[in-house]
Amino acid sequence: MGRHSLPDGYTADGSGHRPPRRRRTVVIATLLVLAVAGGTAVAAQGGLLSFSKSCAESAVHLSMMTSPDIAPAVQAVADQARKDDLRSDGRCVDVKVVARDSYKVADALASGTRTPDYQMWLPDSDLWLSRAKGNGDAIPLSPGDSVASSPVTLAMVPAAAKSLGWPKKKYSWAELTAAAMESDKVRLGAADPARSATGLLALSSIGASSEKQGGDSDTRVAATAKLLAQRMSDGDTQVLETLAQDGSGAEEGNPSRNQAVLLSEQAAFAHNAESTGGGRLDLFYPEDGTPLLNYPFTLVNEKNQTTDESRAALRFMTLLSEDSSQRTLAEHGFRTVDGTAGDKLVAAAGGKSPQPYATSPADAPSDESLQETLGMWTITVQSARLTTVVDASGSMATIVPGRNQSRMDVTKASLIQALNQFTPNDEIGLWEFATTLDGDKDYRRLVATGRLGDPAKGGGTHREKLAAAFAALQPVPNGATGLYDTALAAYKEAQRTYVKGKFNAVVILTDGSNQDEHSITRSALIAELKAIADPERPVPLLAIAVGPEADREEVNEIAKVTGGGGYQVSDPAEIQAVILQAVMTAGQSGRAAEE
Repeated sequence: MGRHSLPDGYTADGSGHRPPRRRRTVVIATLLVLAVAGGTAVAAQGGLLSFSKSCAESAVHLSMMTSPDIAPAVQAVADQARKDDLRSDGRCVDVKVVARDSYKVADALASGTRTPDYQMWLPDSDLWLSRAKGNGDAIPLSPGDSVASSPVTLAMVPAAAKSLGWPKKKYSWAELTAAAMESDKVRLGAADPARSATGLLALSSIGASSEKQGGDSDTRVAATAKLLAQRMSDGDTQVLETLAQDGSGAEEGNPSRNQAVLLSEQAAFAHNAESTGGGRLDLFYPEDGTPLLNYPFTLVNEKNQTTDESRAALRFMTLLSEDSSQRTLAEHGFRTVDGTAGDKLVAAAGGKSPQPYATSPADAPSDESLQETLGMWTITVQSARLTTVVDASGSMATIVPGRNQSRMDVTKASLIQALNQFTPNDEIGLWEFATTLDGDKDYRRLVATGRLGDPAKGGGTHREKLAAAFAALQPVPNGATGLYDTALAAYKEAQRTYVKGKFNAVVILTDGSNQDEHSITRSALIAELKAIADPERPVPLLAIAVGPEADREEVNEIAKVTGGGGYQVSDPAEIQAVILQAVMTAGQSGRAAEE
């Protein structure tokens, strides 16, 4: 965004719009004032460009993909801007607002397969910006300021809220979900965290809260996720439709109706505006903090925009921060960027003192913790069946800088840690590979793929047997990387043993490129995988390139034809997080393909 001057109407002292509150603002403001052309600068600062042309003749037409919840408010701002002849450098700004689910836009941008026909995007959370980055082929994005916010809450129909002591009783996230689910006391639903920022932020908050309680928090969170999955809706709009529509016994006693849902305050505000009596919602605000939906304004594929388009888009961004637009957003139930709101807005949404609705928002979870939460959710909702294939070539004995451990030692520890994220119903097996490891074969099966909770021959469980096998992995002296034959063999075996209803995949970890001169070639391997891949029995290959000698582009090219992808880690300790990310990404891609 650095090649454009400040559009006219954007005053130097910041008057007419709210002061910047997010970290991106300083960067963007700095970029905006660079490279100012002389004539444009004079016009922008003094408003001297000619306004003689009509808007119809000179308008800059823009399109904006917008999260459905905030689309009506943004549409109202765009309509008013049209009436007021909002201008950028003397040309009117005409914005077309299109409501589209944020996860759909993020996935389309991440694929990079189509050039978008829109210049701006307003998702409900910046977590979608991370997802939109994809694996390297994504459409470039230029994030700007947030324009509004809304806290994530737990909404209940009045009878259910009363049973949990609303509004006087306060809970943490972990306590609240446990109380709601206790002996099926309250039927609790949620939107799919893979498609809903509200659902994902809530699940992440439940996990963080549960961890503070101590004990086996992973098991508690997985159990919560399992119960939520049983009453899961595709998205935020659909989850509202699952609620009891009124306070009648027929509605509240209907087992298919939810009595509570994880919901944003704004969604509750909009719901209550159209509901009466028993159909209205009461809100619990967990006392350990509510995460915020933060609606980041984002330029899409800016390098392909004209100067007029990009500057007009920036003018619209500043308009959304001005007082008049902020009043419009508040009228639609949105808080300011920093999370403050008037009592009237909170009451209309279903909040009431002494619920801690005015406390500081919870710290935003890191990308890594969100990936871990989403990976856990994907695995929990659909049990996994994974064949783990580990490079045992001699280079795995290389010491990792700063760790005083070999690549193999760090890899083993990370795999054992990743194993803890899987449930007893998940099925995992183990292969190792290096040139001529087993006669002429470059690979060897160490542990057959089996259910982690099943008893193992000789005592213990399959999980314990697998952990011991991970711990026993050793580099093969003078062994080279026999990647291609191994990838094909593992893929064929996973196809042969495919289990319907599970997430079937092959996870390959390698620290180098193929070194077997007698193996199948890369082009032949890709052609063979492409020929045998079966969309009715999908088995994505998830390839993780470990260390500086590994080639992500090579493994990504191979994996892509199976519906999987390639990933790079500089430190083997990152493997655990990347496995969960890869499982989540491939799982979502598979679900999107089914639609």
